[in-house]
Amino acid sequence: MLLKTVNSEIIRKQSGSALVIAVFVIVVMSLIGVALVRMLASSSEAVAYEVIGTRTFAAAQSGAQWQLALVFPLGSATNVAACDTVAAEPDISAVSGMKNCSFTVTCTANEFNNEHYFVINSTGSCSVGGIITSRTIEVEAQSL
Repeated sequence: MLLKTVNSEIIRKQSGSALVIAVFVIVVMSLIGVALVRMLASSSEAVAYEVIGTRTFAAAQSGAQWQLALVFPLGSATNVAACDTVAAEPDISAVSGMKNCSFTVTCTANEFNNEHYFVINSTGSCSVGGIITSRTIEVEAQSL
């Protein structure tokens, strides 16, 4: 009987502690859940910026390659005049993956010891959902 009385007193003293522990566990789990949701959101945003930046870099590369094709046409001699004249850049926004992207190109030709040297600057830009990114590439080339 004495044992029963001691057990019932211990149980009475500990009543309600399970509720406190349960509330504590719920609060801790909620905080962990909120932290994970924030990390996932920032990770998704970083991936989106990376994709837009890659598309912009590809647009800048397209511009540099377009100008190089004008200056160094296949099967022909170097076209120095193509560097000095301003040609209308093609519209690449219709190309798959390049929607809302464009590029601008500048070309400078120099001559030294009867050799032609070219500096081509291409700036690509893309705008997606109010975010505008740009990348610039500089290519140096020499006629042979």
